[in-house]
Amino acid sequence: MTSSKAFLYLVFFSSFHFFTVFSTQFTVGGDKGWIIPKDDQLYNEWAAKNRFKVNDTLTFEYKKDSVLAVTQEEYEKCKSVHPIYFSNNGKSEFKLDRPGLFYFISGVSGHCERGLKMIVKVLEPASPPNQVADHTTGPSTSGAAQLANVVGVLVVSLFGAIFI
Repeated sequence: MTSSKAFLYLVFFSSFHFFTVFSTQFTVGGDKGWIIPKDDQLYNEWAAKNRFKVNDTLTFEYKKDSVLAVTQEEYEKCKSVHPIYFSNNGKSEFKLDRPGLFYFISGVSGHCERGLKMIVKVLEPASPPNQVADHTTGPSTSGAAQLANVVGVLVVSLFGAIFI
């Protein structure tokens, strides 16, 4: 393989890595994991110290418990008959797929009432700086979309260069 093809492979695979750094994986509760807390606000305090973005992932680690994503009403009642999400495999991952509030509780009887619950606020995506909305000139392309277009052109160019 020539050095130019090696360089192209490096650029091509580095571009995939570039896109993966936009999300973060959080372990709920840090080293303690998802356990009945001594302080019933432990998880909400933990969540308040973090900044969650769309596409971040929450990892819940626990033993003999479960995690449910629920509505605000179910969160307040510490009970859900039809949760949005349910897992009890000991290590559950939940992708934060939209901005707004997410409500989590334990599915084990009595655990939520003892503080094993949490509210996570996912931030709205940031607007690019110096962008003024102009509804008369048609849709604009975001910075991320422009970057994706550049990388798409680069990928197509790389494939063409590799197979020539």
